[in-house]
Amino acid sequence: MAEPSNPFGQRLQTAMRRNNSLVCVGLDPNPDTFPKHLGTGPEAIGQFNAAIVDATSDLVCAYKPNLGYYAAHGEIGIAALVATRRLIPPGIPVILDAKVGDMATTSAAYARGYFDLLDFDAITVHPFMGEDGLSPFLMNAGRGVFVLCKTSNPGGGEFQDLMVREAAGERPFFLAVAAHAADWATRSAADVGLVVGATYPDHLAKVRAACPDLPILVPGVGAQAGGLAATVRAGLDARGEGLIVSASRSILYAGDGADFAARARTATQHLRDEINVLRDTAAMVAVP
Repeated sequence: MAEPSNPFGQRLQTAMRRNNSLVCVGLDPNPDTFPKHLGTGPEAIGQFNAAIVDATSDLVCAYKPNLGYYAAHGEIGIAALVATRRLIPPGIPVILDAKVGDMATTSAAYARGYFDLLDFDAITVHPFMGEDGLSPFLMNAGRGVFVLCKTSNPGGGEFQDLMVREAAGERPFFLAVAAHAADWATRSAADVGLVVGATYPDHLAKVRAACPDLPILVPGVGAQAGGLAATVRAGLDARGEGLIVSASRSILYAGDGADFAARARTATQHLRDEINVLRDTAAMVAVP
């Protein structure tokens, strides 16, 4: 694939403004919960995803397929992932949620596969192996790299909240990650962002304060019961943007009948509109 002509962040902002939306739909298909008329086998993943995308593409700023939901079905699932990437309209960025990170040579192989061959616009990575492990992703101009910072699951704090000692003093590991990501953003060809779960709005506010200009991908809204109002207040940047609010199950399975795609559209529109009301409120509060 050719290198994208515009930076990922610019493409993301364009989609946000065109669709007036900070909503990202997580394409995490589970055939066991598909509407009965589609069947319950992995062969239905492509049809399910196509219906969801067709119903919601004018309401979102991005899509986020999670690799695990496709790998679980072997060759059929991976083929569905590739097909899903191709059916998403070119104006909507696609973030592959793979949480990768390895030795540099292995990361280079991941980057070639997911960026060059499969043409995902962005990818999620973990920072545990440091900058050299992420450099093959960071060197990709036009792509986005979202670094796990504070995840939405309850067990994330076992490591992410640990205090780490640095030259300037002590701070939680997740804030050290945020600081490193802010530094990488100034030196990388790719656009760097962070992943912070909606279930921890206080942590999100601290990350936003430390990284005022980085895009933040926020999972955990909807089925994981992250508070939307607190998330929006904590995560918006100075322009009222910079926040990618990801919802999966609450949209994908809003309905279980033949009208499942229409129900998904209604759920997406409701989430978009609710976020926009909160954005407007935040803007009014910010006016002196």
